[in-house]
Amino acid sequence: MSAPPPTGPKGSPVRERHRYLFIRILEACNADCFMCDFALSRDTFRFSREDFAELLPKARAAGVAYVRFTGGEPLMHPDVVDLVRSGTAAGMKMSLITNGSMLPRMAERLAEAGLAQVIVSLDGASAATHDVYRRSPGMFDSGLRGLRAAADLGVLPRVNTVVGPHNYHEMPLLQEVLTRAGVRQWELSALKLDRSITYPDPDDVRRVGDRVYGADPNVLLVPMGKRFYGDEPAEQERYFAESVTPRASLPQCHVADDVIYIDGKYGRMYACSCIPHREGDDGPGGAPLREAGVIDLDTPAFREHADFYRERGPLVCNGCSTTAAGYSDDVARLGTVTAWRY
Repeated sequence: MSAPPPTGPKGSPVRERHRYLFIRILEACNADCFMCDFALSRDTFRFSREDFAELLPKARAAGVAYVRFTGGEPLMHPDVVDLVRSGTAAGMKMSLITNGSMLPRMAERLAEAGLAQVIVSLDGASAATHDVYRRSPGMFDSGLRGLRAAADLGVLPRVNTVVGPHNYHEMPLLQEVLTRAGVRQWELSALKLDRSITYPDPDDVRRVGDRVYGADPNVLLVPMGKRFYGDEPAEQERYFAESVTPRASLPQCHVADDVIYIDGKYGRMYACSCIPHREGDDGPGGAPLREAGVIDLDTPAFREHADFYRERGPLVCNGCSTTAAGYSDDVARLGTVTAWRY
């Protein structure tokens, strides 16, 4: 077993890279995406400005430089602009992931507040398909308009795409659409459901995918991270036969050292952005965000949780994202990563 990372005062890890802090600031959403547990949620929880103010100095002390708001739909949070502004004022690089429906009318305020990156979910190459997959009319056009507006305001534009049997054949066309729109980053992550995902012709998936991932990056936008169906033959076999997405490569998952994911509603934190969505019997279920009523991040309970996934994640995780797997492998190979590679 590999040695744990070196520790500093009170056992806190010595940071060699800046960390990412993900915060689910609400579960409510105005989209009806077929693959999402929060579709059309009217849940009333909202992560508060007071909690964020308490969290920020703890995040700085833990080596966090990047903060990303997730949901639900973060732009439905009434204080989202103020939250972005306070994070920016604290020296954080602020990001959020959105379905894009509200982005065109909010892009200017978000940019003024200091938003550094915006991620829009787009699953089809046109409104005729994306809006059907997301069961939300008008969302494709709003998403693209929001991305262009954000880019014009100096916000890094990224797209996340959930890809599966229903839409993999559209990826070359979507690649062209996003390139023309000036999108700078693109994640393709495999569809994850609580059942097996079956592709009638895996060889066709490879042909289409290899065309997308093998494109000239000087001409077309190339996806980040690993191929959604795996880079190596063993990964591809496991994906097509068992629906297990590509994982961080052995011997360790380095994401567990660099990511803190907070589920605000339940007051839990996790060592990866994928674990809260796939929690089961394979490992410890996160750690409390508060101890004795006070927010604390690098607690013994969290370090135990992170240690488990650092060592066991490459063997047990079944819902890794392409960017998480690619990030870990880049750290293993290079020792560092460039900004916003997660």
